[in-house]
Amino acid sequence: MNINQPNNLLHGITLEAILKHLVDYYGWEQLGIRINIRCFNENPSIKSSLVFLRKTPWARKKVENLYLETL
Repeated sequence: MNINQPNNLLHGITLEAILKHLVDYYGWEQLGIRINIRCFNENPSIKSSLVFLRKTPWARKKVENLYLETL
């Protein structure tokens, strides 16, 4: 099923791509200040952050909203 989503700005963008963009844009320290979650503040890595964000809808929403603000 191929559904066009013209109003969804995140359509086709993976969570990993969003996270990499934010880390490149802000760095881990500033990202941890803007979104205060442990996976950004203590031994941050893309892999551990993805695991957490995929299991935690409220945190993923914050990351997605911050990404949209940077565009």
